[in-house]
Order: sequence, then C-alpha cells, then structure tokens
Amino acid sequence: MRTLLIAVTVLLLATPLFGAVDQGSVFGVWLTEEGNSRLEIFPCGAKACAKVIWMSSPIYLNGRDGPVGTEKVDRRNPDPALRSRSILGLQVMEGFTREEGWWNGGSCYDPQSGRNYQCKMRLESPAELKLRGFIGFSLIGRSYTLTREPSGQVRTAQNREPGTGLH
Repeated sequence: MRTLLIAVTVLLLATPLFGAVDQGSVFGVWLTEEGNSRLEIFPCGAKACAKVIWMSSPIYLNGRDGPVGTEKVDRRNPDPALRSRSILGLQVMEGFTREEGWWNGGSCYDPQSGRNYQCKMRLESPAELKLRGFIGFSLIGRSYTLTREPSGQVRTAQNREPGTGLH
C-alpha cells in the first residue's frame, strides 16, 4: 500500500513535467467558436502568442475560396509575399502580457480577411477564454469565445514547427 501511495504522489508531482495544462492558465489548446480550428496559445518570451494547429478542412472545398483540393493559404494578406504561406501553422496572435486578470496589448490576425486587430483576452473559466478584437477602442469590436480542448492536449516547443511570424 505504501508503494502505491508513493507512486501516486510521484506521478502527481511529475505531471507538470509531462505537459499537463494548468487549468487556470491561458496556455494550451483551444477550439474556436465554430469548432473548425484549434489554436495553441503558448509563451513566447514573457508574452503569449498563438498559432493555428488544426483545421477541420485544411484544403479548399469551394472554388470561390481558392483552388479546390489545394491547401488553404493566407491569400488575403496585404503583403503579396506572404500570400502563399499555409494557414495551418500560422501564428495568428502575439504580444499579450498579463495585467490584472486580462491579457492585454496583443494583436490578432484574421487570415479570412487579411486584417490585424488589437486584442485582449481573459480566462472566464478553466474551459472558456474570452477574446476581444478591436480597432482603436475595445468598446468598438467583437468578442469571441474559445473553448479549452477537452483532452488538455499541449504542444511543446519540441514538437512545434518553427514560427511563421505574424504580419
């Protein structure tokens, strides 16, 4: 019995080393409102960033959106040199710093429109993250809710592809 107790204690203490998500943290994998993509929020220096790590449909299915059967790319980016980069793996959030319950000072990139927005985010519960995108004033903008990936999946720097940058 004592051996079992020691084993359980060691396992519980070692869990953070194996990538468990702190349910009170914004870091981890989040499902978008529509459920069609997952974002990984991760530390980048002293700030928080995010990238697209999964899409329900990573290829174009409709000829109006892009060439059917080809990989979805950042085709609406204002910089023509960036329009061929894949949306899968694209860094879409950067620069968030924690201030009194909010993560402020960040920017969010919307590959569907090719626009950058100022953003802030707040953990509403361990499973819900409120994201607010705006131009100028946060009163004029849109709120968006992300839901924590139920598996608690965490990707680490070791299994993450090199960043593509936010532009």
